[in-house]
Amino acid sequence: MTGRTPDHAVDPLFLERWSPRAFDGAEIPDADLMALFEAARWAPSAFNSQPWRFLYAKRGDADWERFLSLLIPWNQGWAHGASALVYILSDSMPMTGRDGQAQGSHSHSFDAGAAWACLALQATRMGYQAHGMSGIQLDKAREELRVPERYRIEAAAAIGRVGDPATLDEKLRAREVPSGRRPVEEFAFRGAFPG
Repeated sequence: MTGRTPDHAVDPLFLERWSPRAFDGAEIPDADLMALFEAARWAPSAFNSQPWRFLYAKRGDADWERFLSLLIPWNQGWAHGASALVYILSDSMPMTGRDGQAQGSHSHSFDAGAAWACLALQATRMGYQAHGMSGIQLDKAREELRVPERYRIEAAAAIGRVGDPATLDEKLRAREVPSGRRPVEEFAFRGAFPG
C-alpha cells in the first residue's frame, strides 16, 4: 500500500499507481509489455481515431542506450534502472476527411493521454509501475526515432518493478514516496469557471 487516502471512494488501483524512480532493472517479458499496450489499445478517442503511437525499447535491446540518451540527463540518471522505455506519440492528423485527405483532431494529445493512463493503470494491476516524464530532448528524439512531423512527441515513460531506493542519489531517495494530490474542490467546479 502507498499510504494514500482518498477523500471519496475510488478503486484502490488509483491509489496504488505512482511514479517511482527506483526500478529493479529486471527483464519485463514481452507478453507483459504487450498486455500494457493492449490496455492502451482500448482507450477512448474522438471518432475512434486512436491517434496514439508507442515506440519502445526493452533493457538489453539494441535500441536501449539510444532511447535512454534521448531523455534529459537528469531523467537518464534514474531511468536507466527501468525494464522498458516507451515514447508516447500522438498523430495530429488521425482522421480522414470526405475528400480522402488526412484531417486534424483537436483532441489527439488528450486521446494519447487517455491511452497512457490505461497503460499505467494496467502496469500497476500487473505489479509494475510506469513513470511518465516530459524531460525529453525533443528535437534529438524526433530525429533519432524518425518521428514524422504530423506526430507530436507527448512524453516518455520508464516501466518496471519498483526497486530499492538506495540505488538513487540522496536527493531523489528522499522523494521516493507516492505523492499526494489536491482536493477535488480545488479543480472540479459546478457551473462556470470560478472568478
